[in-house]
Amino acid sequence: MLHTPMSLRGMVTSPHHLASEAGLRVLREGGNAVEATVAMAASLAVVYPHMTAIGGDGFWLISQGHAAPVAIDASGGAAAAASAEFYAAQGHNAVPWRGPLAANTVAGTISGWGEALRLSAEIGGKLPLSRLVEDAVWSAENGFAVTRSQQDLTASKLAELRASPGFVDTFLIDGRLPQEGELMRLPALGQTLRRLGVAGTEDFYRGRLAREIAADLASVGSPVSAADLAGHHAQRRAALSVQVRGATLYNFPPPTQGLASLIILALFDRLGVREAEGFAHVHGLVEATKQAFIVRDRIVGDPGSMTENPADWLRPEVLDRLVAQIDTTTALPWPQPASAGDTVWLGAIDANGVSASFIQSIFFEFGTGCVMPHTGFVWQNRGASFQLSGDGPRRIGPGRKPFHTLNPALAQFDDGRSMVYGTMGGEGQPQTQSAVFSRYGMFGTPLQQAITAPRWLLGKTWGEDSVTLKLESRFPPDLVASLRAAGHDVEILEDFTSTMGHAGAIVRHPNGMFEGATDPRSDGAAMGF
Repeated sequence: MLHTPMSLRGMVTSPHHLASEAGLRVLREGGNAVEATVAMAASLAVVYPHMTAIGGDGFWLISQGHAAPVAIDASGGAAAAASAEFYAAQGHNAVPWRGPLAANTVAGTISGWGEALRLSAEIGGKLPLSRLVEDAVWSAENGFAVTRSQQDLTASKLAELRASPGFVDTFLIDGRLPQEGELMRLPALGQTLRRLGVAGTEDFYRGRLAREIAADLASVGSPVSAADLAGHHAQRRAALSVQVRGATLYNFPPPTQGLASLIILALFDRLGVREAEGFAHVHGLVEATKQAFIVRDRIVGDPGSMTENPADWLRPEVLDRLVAQIDTTTALPWPQPASAGDTVWLGAIDANGVSASFIQSIFFEFGTGCVMPHTGFVWQNRGASFQLSGDGPRRIGPGRKPFHTLNPALAQFDDGRSMVYGTMGGEGQPQTQSAVFSRYGMFGTPLQQAITAPRWLLGKTWGEDSVTLKLESRFPPDLVASLRAAGHDVEILEDFTSTMGHAGAIVRHPNGMFEGATDPRSDGAAMGF
């Protein structure tokens, strides 16, 4: 954890220290923030396999200086064979959460690495992909230490993952649950990453590796085909943005919930709260979250099927109307439907002002649980969030993109500071972003303290069904009592819990000073030189 501003050539943060080390090595060798982020993403796919994989999706925000960021959408669409009729024919009235039939969308994150590196080359990036995957390959082939979170999640989810093809052989050790500190090797994944480093990211979709992946998908029973892989491309898109006090906030457009993240902070800004950590701060953000989630759940889904422009909801007059619906003393009755998720956020800023905010996910812990038998990586279950009925933007259909909880965040302050920040945690992502940014950006809380301080979560995450307002137990008892008196259905959790996500942030000051922070709820580190 680095919280004191210092003069550096660059800084990285991620939820695993080995991944942060991989990114730092790239910066030391003259790589830029984008290249460092790719190195961290590759490493996380190995050393944090319960949280992410190259068989998932990714979203980037990349900025240089105070220019508006470029958004890279590296999410995959549904297979041509994936339709409501396909599932009905097999006796399903909903997409299964696990197993081969949940592996119904193309894994897009590798295409995003490629597009990000093309953008990196336009601004001077020179390191080859073979160098950027070097640490990940080494860890996969030589072994890495199992973390406590990997041990715990493997144990808690084994019953629902055991039947997924390849899971037991890959993620158990000699048929038993892995223990914290044990060495785990993923040699097939290491070989796949090594091949990607040599052949390039296109090989994943339209080369020899693509043919092997398609054969693997067919062998486990997924509807995703070689043609589906070949038709996929990452897309550069315009980021969504909104003004709050002293800063411009950027986030990702649909199919992500980035719109909700921006609405929350824009509404909270309009409430005029001037003191951190009290009732007005927590209650205000929770009530802003409810308004944002109502909008999100009504309009956000596959971008090509949406009937409303998300940017319209960020217009000042619309935000003014929404904030008028917030009662500053009483909780709006809840719940609303919620979504789970497993994800990693990572970020980097270099001395030239290149900023990268990136999020990569397989949705649930271990995704579908299906491990590709020859290429060695797990496939995401993001498409399990598709609906099989109705006609809205979340209905399944060939090429459609499922709703994503993922949303990387970036802020540019009026005083010249740049900030990348984000978290994993499904429904909690916009809420943690609002806690971290409001503390640091609005109330001047030191960056590490803004992440370490107790957090809250409205709704569910990590597969939990409860939709209470969950609070870490470090909140003062009088604040908890005030929230209950206002009508919040409060549930108290442990002091530090991963239910609240694994957040991180980096700030670059206009004088070249850096601040970085990582989450004590994770296994990560913020590093700079």
